[in-house]
Amino acid sequence: MELGKMGVWYAADKLEPAQWIDFVTTVERCGYDTQWYSEAMGFESMALGSFLLCQTSRLKLGSSIANIYARDAIASRNGTKTLNRISNDRYILGLGVSHVPLVERFRGHQYGRPVATMRSYLEQMRGGQDDADDLPVVIAALGPRMLELAAELTWGAIPYNVTPEHTAHARSILGPNKWLAVEQKICLEPDAGKALELARNELSRYMVLPNYRNNWLRHGFTEAELQDGGSERFLHAMVACGSQAAIEARLQEHFDAGATQVCIQPVHPQGDIERAKAWC
Repeated sequence: MELGKMGVWYAADKLEPAQWIDFVTTVERCGYDTQWYSEAMGFESMALGSFLLCQTSRLKLGSSIANIYARDAIASRNGTKTLNRISNDRYILGLGVSHVPLVERFRGHQYGRPVATMRSYLEQMRGGQDDADDLPVVIAALGPRMLELAAELTWGAIPYNVTPEHTAHARSILGPNKWLAVEQKICLEPDAGKALELARNELSRYMVLPNYRNNWLRHGFTEAELQDGGSERFLHAMVACGSQAAIEARLQEHFDAGATQVCIQPVHPQGDIERAKAWC
C-alpha cells in the first residue's frame, strides 16, 4: 500500500451519514490520497470506515484514531483484515490511547500508562501472526517513547496538533522508512481577526487535554501561551491561516521536515459544510 502525499482529516461526529457521503466523495474527486476520521463519542470507528469505503473506489480510509479501549486487540486485527479484503486494500488502522475523559468517564475503563498499554495492545495484535508486519497499522504518537514504539511495531505515526518542528523531531526518531502522516489545520479566511477566532474555537476542546499540552510544552510553547484560549503565536502555529499560498507554504514546511503525508483539516464556521469543502 502506498500512503500518498496528501490527505484530509475530519472529525467523524461533525457530519451525518448523508453529509459524509458528500464529503468523502468530494475528497476522492479532488484527488486526495487518504481520508482520516476520528473516533470520539458518536460513530464507531470500524463501522464508519466500512461505510466510507463503500462510498469510494480509490480513496484510502484511515482511522485517526481508533480508541484502543473501544475494542480488544484481536477485534482490531480482524476488523482491519476484513476491511482490506472488502476494499482492495484501502484501509489503514490508526490506533491511539485517547484521553482520560473519553476512556474513564465516557467508556468506564481505567486509563493505563500510555506507552506500556499501547505496547501490550500491539503485541496482542501481532501475536502468532506470520504476516504481522503486513498489517497497515499506525499509531497516534507525540512523545519520543511513543514514536519509538511506532517505529518498532507499526508502519509509522499519525501525529495530531503538531508543528513542522515536531515533524522533524518525529522523523528523526522514526527513521527514513516509516510513514509519518501529520495533521495540519487550515483556515481559508483572509480576515486575520476572524481566522484567529475560528482557530481559537477549533482548538478549545484540545487545550484541556494533558497529552497535547505536554507535547506543546516540550516543543517550546509556554504555559502563558496556552492560557485564555492560546496566544497568537500558538494559534498561528496550530492553524495555517490566510491565503492559499500561505497555507501551501506551511504544508511544504512539514514535507521539508520529513512528513510522508500532510493531512489538512479545514477550520470553518460551525456547521458550514460548504466552507469545509472550500479547499477542494
